[in-house]
Amino acid sequence: MKFEATLGDEANSIELDPKNNSFKTDKMEGSYEFSFNNGRYLLRMGTKLYQIDNVSYEGSVIEFSLNGDWHQVQIRDEQELLLDKLGFKTGAAAAEGLLKAPMPGKILDIMVHEGDEVKKDQPLVILEAMKMENELKAPVDGVIESISAEVGQSLEKNSPILEINTVG
Repeated sequence: MKFEATLGDEANSIELDPKNNSFKTDKMEGSYEFSFNNGRYLLRMGTKLYQIDNVSYEGSVIEFSLNGDWHQVQIRDEQELLLDKLGFKTGAAAAEGLLKAPMPGKILDIMVHEGDEVKKDQPLVILEAMKMENELKAPVDGVIESISAEVGQSLEKNSPILEINTVG
C-alpha cells in the first residue's frame, strides 16, 4: 500500500507491507509493529516505541499526539494520488474552498459578501469559541460563492460557513 503523508510543508512517500510488517519511506525503511492496548496506540519501529493518543480525523486529515507532542498529518492513498496525477479533484481538493467552523462557537462578524474576491489567508470571519475571538482565514484564493452562516448564529464543529470558488 502506497501513501503520501504531509506534515507541515513536507510531503513524504510511504509504502507499507502489512503482511511483512515492513515500511519504506524516502528516507528510511524497516519493520514496524502496531498495537492497541488500554486505550492507547503503540507503534514500535526497530527499537523505538511511540505512544499515540488523542487520535481524531476528518477526511484525510489526522490529528494525534505522539509521545505527548501534537501533530496534524494529511494522508493521501494510492487512489487519491493517481486521480491527482490525472488531473481529477479528490474529495479533499474539491472541498478546499469550503470554510467550516473548526470548533463550536458563535459568529461575531462576517467580513466579506457574496461575490467578493479574496486571497488565501485573508481574514473572513470572527468566531467566538471558549470566550476567545478566533479569526478564520480564506483557505484559498477565489471569489465568495455563498455564505451559509450569519452573524449571531451558533455553530457546531464542522458546520459550513461559506464557500469560495477557487481561482485558477
